[in-house]
Amino acid sequence: MNQVSSFPALRRLGRTVLAWLVSWWQIVLFSVVALALALSPSTYARANRSAIARQIVYATARNLLWFTVLSALISVVLIRIVVVTALSYGLSRFAIEMVVRVLVLELIPLTAALFVALRCTLPGGAELEQMRAQGGLDALQRQGIDPIRREFLPRVLAGVFSVWMLGAVSCLMTLVLAYLTVYGFTPWALAGYTRVVGQVFNPAVTMILALKIFFFSLAVSIIPMASAYYDGLTGTRRNRTHLAAGLAGMVRLFAVVLVIEVASLMGNYY
Repeated sequence: MNQVSSFPALRRLGRTVLAWLVSWWQIVLFSVVALALALSPSTYARANRSAIARQIVYATARNLLWFTVLSALISVVLIRIVVVTALSYGLSRFAIEMVVRVLVLELIPLTAALFVALRCTLPGGAELEQMRAQGGLDALQRQGIDPIRREFLPRVLAGVFSVWMLGAVSCLMTLVLAYLTVYGFTPWALAGYTRVVGQVFNPAVTMILALKIFFFSLAVSIIPMASAYYDGLTGTRRNRTHLAAGLAGMVRLFAVVLVIEVASLMGNYY
């Protein structure tokens, strides 16, 4: 009797595992298609070029100011906390290195990726799902226009560029704020400050930081678009509530971001 009752549970488990594997395989397939189109010169024809430029400007312009202000406020508070703590323990010579490692190497790239995901790519995926439900993507196909090249890829490229821009501007601003907080408005400490920063950014750490930002940008840009494309194409959304499907996409995104962050920590400190 127990063996008979266990068969439905095993079947449900098997279907769940299979659906999980299929969802990740679809993300990999969409990633390959998106990267191939991004490297294809035909993608940047006149019509597609204007759509890509519009999405990049829209995603970056509305996020850059708010994220820069937010990261500046948080950076000033954290820099002050680190400096005061280091002084109280007699470790003032390590304060700058701690600030650079905590903020520039770890917190700012992660925050920039999550900010772009919540403000840009996840809403963009929901917008594309709504377009498909209203027949907009089918209308593009009837006109001979590839929806991936016209609607999905511009949002992917916009998310990638936005993460790069936010990360670069905020990291540079944090380095300037760290100098001003510790030394004030004087040029005489610049040589020592650049020496400490240069010791932190050795070739290995610089490469890990660049790779982390690159993979962050791919994750937050591709996963929401892949979820919107395949879930809408296969009708998965009709079998689940909209909220549950959206949460599933967010869980996949945050899982990949967490894996990238853990890998970067291992590369930097192990």
